[in-house]
Amino acid sequence: MSSIEIMIKNMVCPRCIEAVKAILDETDIPYQRVDLGKVSLHTPLDPEQELTLSQALTHHGFELLKGEKSAMISKIKSLLIEQIHHSEQKLSTNYSEFLANQLHHEYSYLSRLFSSVEGMTIEKYITRLKTEKIKEFLIYDELTLSEIAFKMDYSSVAYLSTQFKKETGMTPSEFKKSKSSVRKSLDKV
Repeated sequence: MSSIEIMIKNMVCPRCIEAVKAILDETDIPYQRVDLGKVSLHTPLDPEQELTLSQALTHHGFELLKGEKSAMISKIKSLLIEQIHHSEQKLSTNYSEFLANQLHHEYSYLSRLFSSVEGMTIEKYITRLKTEKIKEFLIYDELTLSEIAFKMDYSSVAYLSTQFKKETGMTPSEFKKSKSSVRKSLDKV
């Protein structure tokens, strides 16, 4: 049996998945599965269900995405968030190949689409996601900078530090010492 996928914006963590499941249960919409950024349904939503779900999602800070381009952007973001923030496995390839393989589109198409809609490149988005993950590691203070660089796939601590400073205006050490260790919510990256 094939499923119908709907895309949901701002689903960026496992707690979001649980929140969306609860919303689907509350609105009596049967589903097969809920993953970051998407829900697999048994049958398409009728207009009344779509409106009810859209309102419930909006009330909880999510957004039901419509249109092929919005859905593709959401898929790109979900795949990258999952890989950078929630996966323990390193990629066996680079991000462009990973996205092209996962989404069955040429990377050049995905890159142009993402840039035109988001106003930044996929590479810049990846850097921002990595920066937020590095902030998390620095705040928890359980890994050395060398371990963080290795875990985040940077070629060196110096390169990680350079990228981090470009994004935050501080070196990792300065960030660690600062009392305002501010992190962005992943849906705001």
